Amino acid sequence: MAKKSANLGIQVIIANGKKDGVLDEFASQKLRCTWFEPKKAKQGVKKWLAHGTEYYKGELIVNEGAKNSLHSEVIRSLLPIGITHVIGEFSKGDILVIKDEKGEKLGLGRAEYSSKLALERIGQKNQKALIHYDYLYIFDYD
Repeated sequence: MAKKSANLGIQVIIANGKKDGVLDEFASQKLRCTWFEPKKAKQGVKKWLAHGTEYYKGELIVNEGAKNSLHSEVIRSLLPIGITHVIGEFSKGDILVIKDEKGEKLGLGRAEYSSKLALERIGQKNQKALIHYDYLYIFDYD
């Protein structure tokens, strides 16, 4: 949880809270602790998504090309051409978990349309993104 929070841009410090003067030592930078350096702060939506692993309504299985695209430095949306399977029933606005073909969880996103439309568009080019990059959170495992 500490690493996940730091990846979302939240500073995390683990220290002995029962020790007298711990806050003073922290303020003076003399505290012996474990510190997780925060990455660039994420948007509120991405923070919300990052903690939605228990609330997803459907699953998307993506091919290797989509997996690579999602992990690239360039921000991308998830397009139907990269989706190989749609599992479960969901509506626009529901949280979806994204997995690779080996079943590894890659991230979470908010559906731009229903599972019925997603099933019709699987693997097709020139279709609207199922998950727009503004509503996509990719897990960081490094």
